[in-house]
Amino acid sequence: MKPPKRLQSLIEEGLIDSVVRQLMSGKEAQVFVVRCGDDTRCAKVYKDASQRSFRQAVDYTENRKVKNTRQARAMAKGTRFGREATEAAWQSAEVDALYRLAAAGVRAPKPHNFCDGVLLMELVTDANGDAAPRLNDVTFTPEHARTHHAALLTEVLRMLCAGVVHGDLSEFNILLAADGPVIIDLPQAVDAAGNNHARRMLLRDVENLRDFFGRFAPELLTTDFGPEIWSLYERGVLQADTVLSGRFDAPRGPVDLGGVMREIDDARAEDAARRLRLAAVG
Repeated sequence: MKPPKRLQSLIEEGLIDSVVRQLMSGKEAQVFVVRCGDDTRCAKVYKDASQRSFRQAVDYTENRKVKNTRQARAMAKGTRFGREATEAAWQSAEVDALYRLAAAGVRAPKPHNFCDGVLLMELVTDANGDAAPRLNDVTFTPEHARTHHAALLTEVLRMLCAGVVHGDLSEFNILLAADGPVIIDLPQAVDAAGNNHARRMLLRDVENLRDFFGRFAPELLTTDFGPEIWSLYERGVLQADTVLSGRFDAPRGPVDLGGVMREIDDARAEDAARRLRLAAVG
């Protein structure tokens, strides 16, 4: 196929040899299958901020590090330079997260290069060597649902032990590779210790997994892994191989009404976003 303009420069620089086809177009990027020598990889071309439906919410960008104070001031003021710096930070966040997770042994695509707003990374494939499907496109037996749910909880533990919360984890950004689930789409990933919204995002990620796999294995709907995981993390005893029970008894104490209302608002916003994703897929 004719290379998109954003990929032409990478061809000229010798980073890729050819573009095979478009793999998908999502809320934040277009993904293409490309050839790099003898390897087949994927190229994620980030959309401009004005074209994205996923907002760079303050919740996600809170406490993200930038190179210098001039950048930080410009980003806070929203100047043109600041907006460009914010956009660059949003894109590079996924690259940083992928390298961080690779070092922690998390099942995510291996990054190869990042240039001019294009991320070159491993192409996740199924048993036939074709691009792996998203979980949302697969039907599971109860046994397979339980197996994949447990495997993904292990990945969530590994991520959290590496200090990372995905922040938007669902059946729409997990691929089913030949050897199991692989987590993708990490530009909104947050630092678990440095972001005040990390707990809420972790709980939502785990609830999304529970609700999806619970369609096939209904007993999963009664589990409560999210609060259990975060409680272990807060107490500093969480390990990547921690055995979870799926049960959690909340400590008794005064009710934080403001916090409860924020949780309700966040749940409503997440439900609206999920309905939009389902409508787009359908």
